[in-house]
Amino acid sequence: MNRILSATALILVGAGAMLTAQSTFGRWSAAELMTRDEALSHKVGPDHSARETLADYGDHRFRLLYRDADGVPEQHDGIVDVVFVQSGEGMLQLGGTLVGKRAGSGPGEYLGTRLDGGERHPLLPGDVVHIPAAIPHSFLVPAGQHITYVLVKFPAK
Repeated sequence: MNRILSATALILVGAGAMLTAQSTFGRWSAAELMTRDEALSHKVGPDHSARETLADYGDHRFRLLYRDADGVPEQHDGIVDVVFVQSGEGMLQLGGTLVGKRAGSGPGEYLGTRLDGGERHPLLPGDVVHIPAAIPHSFLVPAGQHITYVLVKFPAK
């Protein structure tokens, strides 16, 4: 009887460890994202953006960003960005030279005053963009417009 109880306890402990090792499921419906988009539009800060973290899974995270003007050019050497445009319109400036390069929020993170050169890609709702690590980029927003997007950040290999 003790053997059965011990074996059962080991199985339950092992199953519990397997469950905690798995990532947490996340889902954000289109309606929920629209509601959050509207809420963020009323929280725009001095940098002409508002953001919230939808989920942080440790090695990757989901964020919702609202911008009503150009973003600060940035580069992150160890992070890949994937962007899902939700509403509004804008332009992604990708590549070129990060002018006025200075340290950002962590190792391998940089901000600049502008990007010289590179390519410009129009962004509209439904567009999906992959921004490789170590590529300078900036989101540009036409005057009087906005762009809202879900940003997934994960480590580069």
